[in-house]
Amino acid sequence: MTAEEITTRTYGNFRKPRTSGLRGLSLGTTLLLLAGLIAVVLTTLVSVWAALLMAVSVAMVTAALAFRDRHDRTLLKRGAVRLAWWRSTRSGGHLYRSGPLGRTGYGTCELPGLAAESTLTEAQDGYSRPFAVITIPATGHHTVVISCDADGSALVDERQVDTWVAHWGQWLSALGSEPDLVAASVTVETAPDSGVRLQHEIASNTVAEAPQLATAMLHEVLAAYPAGSAQIATRITLTYSGAARPGTPRRSAEDMALHIGTRLPGLTAGLSLTSAGTAVPMTATELAEVVRVAYDPTVATLVEEARATGGTGLTWKEAGPMAAQEAWDHYRHDGAFSMTWAMTEAPQGEVFSNVLTGLVQPNRDIARKRVTLLYRPHSPADGARVVQQDYKHALFAAQQQQIGKAREDAEVIAARRTTEEQAQGHGVIRFGMLITATVNAAADLPKAAAAVDNLAPAARIAVRPVYGSQAAAFAAALPLGLVLPLHTALPQTIRDAM
Repeated sequence: MTAEEITTRTYGNFRKPRTSGLRGLSLGTTLLLLAGLIAVVLTTLVSVWAALLMAVSVAMVTAALAFRDRHDRTLLKRGAVRLAWWRSTRSGGHLYRSGPLGRTGYGTCELPGLAAESTLTEAQDGYSRPFAVITIPATGHHTVVISCDADGSALVDERQVDTWVAHWGQWLSALGSEPDLVAASVTVETAPDSGVRLQHEIASNTVAEAPQLATAMLHEVLAAYPAGSAQIATRITLTYSGAARPGTPRRSAEDMALHIGTRLPGLTAGLSLTSAGTAVPMTATELAEVVRVAYDPTVATLVEEARATGGTGLTWKEAGPMAAQEAWDHYRHDGAFSMTWAMTEAPQGEVFSNVLTGLVQPNRDIARKRVTLLYRPHSPADGARVVQQDYKHALFAAQQQQIGKAREDAEVIAARRTTEEQAQGHGVIRFGMLITATVNAAADLPKAAAAVDNLAPAARIAVRPVYGSQAAAFAAALPLGLVLPLHTALPQTIRDAM
């Protein structure tokens, strides 16, 4: 017998395209600096003191845009977040009350924040399976959620894992050619298992004539299994735009449901090769239950018991919290407290396929945890333009240095490799990550924060709390299909300059 050499496959080359200006500045900051210098020169023709004052102002604004912290945030960005938080608290926008004593219509418990105007409808796909469609009127987006029963990588050889990852990459790459698709997300949620499902399964399959030893063993399993066990749920969210082309009227929810229903069979079939297990679209009731439990984890057991006896009957108007209050660094919703982190830096260098295993696994210091990967695929044409611009900017940044540095050379090599892979037919996709930790008491928030701070470095990523926007980040981490860049107050061009 000959031993076959097995090499472990690695992954990497995650790039963050950015515009390059003079001496490492962004393109927007460089243009602002040049415009300011021209204005100072012209002002000297009128008054030297006015020119001096303008020069000081230009220097202060440039410094606010040039100096960045370790999470690549400028001083102007930090100041804008503080100002927005001050305006929100001053107007009471951080408070939410619903129900009979709330301000929402008809005493319902609607979703707060960005999903307040969302509606939920149900349709059938090409396989006659019912699926729910979430409509966000503000952006004209329609979202469908797919529930997966992931197999996991335990006792699976390395070749099979590599095959799964390759098919997952192909599935993501195909999203760039999916008609009207604007975003996708993958949410892995871990929570304590109440044991209700096991209890119902044992009760429905136990007969009176069963041996006493088997019955005693099942009762012992039923008593011991829920302690320390966890429930893991994986959900994939696909968000479509209701406008076929810019400038055309938006399509209705019924038309989009018909369009999405014809695409769902192929999308769910493609997931069968990615270790996603059985992938089925979620119904309206199931999706309402997921959101209801996320905002109030104390009702998780009641929801499972009601589901085991024939359904909960929850509607979208009842999925929200009774009360919620946003703080600077956490979010309180009904009887729970949550804190959300955002990824600021992707894994550097080469990583293995199990780099996120520890991050998505259950943690004893966090009652409920959601890790959400946010994807925004580029079309093939846009992907080619993005990688070409990134390569040009990397070359420009390397030429700014009189003596070449290893970092700039590595950036040029990585950008060239990306252009070659895109030319070979690979997709280009933007991605981010949100991590939400939910605990039952405010005193447990420091433990949850320490747990996330320990898990993030092991996953080779850099994270920071979403200060001042905890409510929006909490909603974005749920399977609702919210595309956060489209809900910001500043245009995209101004955000890139900052």
